[in-house]
Amino acid sequence: MGDLTINLGDVASHDFSHDTHIEKYDIAIIGGGPAGLTAAIYAARAKLKTVVIEKMAPGGTITITDWVENYPGFPEGISGFELAQKMEEQATKFGAQIIMDEISEIISQEDNWKLLKGEEGNYHAKAVIITTGTSLRKLGVPGEAEFTGRGVSYCATCDGAFYKDKIITVIGGGDSAVEEALYLTRFGKKVYIVHRRDQLRASKIIQERAFANEKIEFIWNTVVEEVIGEQTVTKLKLKNVKTGEVFEHKTDGVFVFIGQLPNSEIAQKAGIEVDERNFIITNNLMETNVPGIFAAGDVRSKSQLQIATAVGEGAQAEFSAEKYIESTFKE
Repeated sequence: MGDLTINLGDVASHDFSHDTHIEKYDIAIIGGGPAGLTAAIYAARAKLKTVVIEKMAPGGTITITDWVENYPGFPEGISGFELAQKMEEQATKFGAQIIMDEISEIISQEDNWKLLKGEEGNYHAKAVIITTGTSLRKLGVPGEAEFTGRGVSYCATCDGAFYKDKIITVIGGGDSAVEEALYLTRFGKKVYIVHRRDQLRASKIIQERAFANEKIEFIWNTVVEEVIGEQTVTKLKLKNVKTGEVFEHKTDGVFVFIGQLPNSEIAQKAGIEVDERNFIITNNLMETNVPGIFAAGDVRSKSQLQIATAVGEGAQAEFSAEKYIESTFKE
């Protein structure tokens, strides 16, 4: 966890609220996924000057989700990309500003303002909501980094079409892994699911679809030891965790879905408490231990990593931020 005295440095004594060259906002939201965009909708609709700062495209990880069918209001389902677009349109409709930048540091000022230091510029806000989400966990085995983009992928909707009539192997056993495996059956002639346990963690309805799909075959109780190839991936070295047997598995592509890591580095640098897995700790009001800084969505400890819960948390974070501003920045 970062040291606030180091973060503040010489700038702690400077009153940035009077600097005319730094854009000032009521609420700055770091991260443009469902939680961040929901917070922006509520904040902008409440006539608060609002900015969403996102280092990539707004929408977060849902933009690479092929189909969302468990989000209320879309009984036929909706593509993740389209849902993200609709959320972005709604936020900007009410006046929220969306900026592409990467925030490296959040500094609490003596006058209660927050300074956000970005690669493209600095931003000044009365309250900050962190909705930076998660990144996909890597296997961490030999060959993975070398063949990323040449047979190793973390996005089925991005790269699935490259594997038409080829053998595809998916690593993982949760909802994401099984859903992506089902999606990949549109392209591959065979899709293997390699899972370290002897049963899936995915929800029952998704499991049933996978078991019923003739293109999908399971390799149980198995982990990846190495990714092997020449110009591209040709095979995997696998190990059965129960028998200890090591064997080779031919494949043309590997899609990895083994969990997520929180993007909480800037929170930790700002002295915000995290749990044992580095997810941000908040109370039920989405308040962190640092006054004026809130967190919501997948980066928050004990979040369900679902769009619906991220949306709810984003709304709650905005409510709390709004009350904080009213009580702290009295005219």
